[in-house]
Amino acid sequence: MGKIIMIGAMKGGVGKSVTAFNLAYSLRKCGKKVLAVDFDPQANLTTCFGAEDADVTIGDLLLAAIEDEEFPEQDTYIRERKGVYFIPSSIGLSAAEAKLRLEMGSERMLAAVLKPLKNDYDYILIDTCPSLGVLNINAMAAADEVIVTVNPQLLAMMGLQDFLKTVKKIKSRLNAKLEVAGILLTMCDARTILCKTITEQVAETFQGQIRIFGSKIPNTVKVGESVYYSEPLIEYAPESKVCRAYEQLAEEVIAYES
Repeated sequence: MGKIIMIGAMKGGVGKSVTAFNLAYSLRKCGKKVLAVDFDPQANLTTCFGAEDADVTIGDLLLAAIEDEEFPEQDTYIRERKGVYFIPSSIGLSAAEAKLRLEMGSERMLAAVLKPLKNDYDYILIDTCPSLGVLNINAMAAADEVIVTVNPQLLAMMGLQDFLKTVKKIKSRLNAKLEVAGILLTMCDARTILCKTITEQVAETFQGQIRIFGSKIPNTVKVGESVYYSEPLIEYAPESKVCRAYEQLAEEVIAYES
């Protein structure tokens, strides 16, 4: 049975979607079958895949779950690009989000969408929006693990404790199997004192409680360029430090399951 991993953050602009995109391809390089799910109305992960013209999106599947309708055939909503499978999103997910707020048992709708797919993949990665609203509650209710992405900047750090408290509540109230896989530091510039200070602060605060991934994602223009061309780093810049960091992250994720 596959593992469902939510990529989450309290703040936008911390490399969450880019992480989901490149982790998917790095896991694929390790021989794993991966499905990436864009669960954000901003559809940044969908943009990474270059699939903004999708006819059927995660929002349509969520509405079907809300209405107790049959899901369409998988080949109408699961797309494939260079060995990685994905379910796109669009602004239409906002309509489904609004409807979820009025539904009984709404927090388990994404779990209903993913349940028929779980056995078909080694990993299902869920890219989420930077909030603690009903969509993220759905993602946590469906996931086995959460990878928390944090930019080592003061404002990005401020919401980390609140995010982790929410994970704990979801675990106790909705999803007993939910665990924090680890905290991933992204957009790191090791040359700055602030980056070093906050990295040390994270390690001191959570040492022995929550895993801090050894992989630290560097801040580099290669990431933005690869997104512009809708290419994963393993193809756009395979020799770069940031590509190797994501490959190491994939190795850590796989080792964590062993």
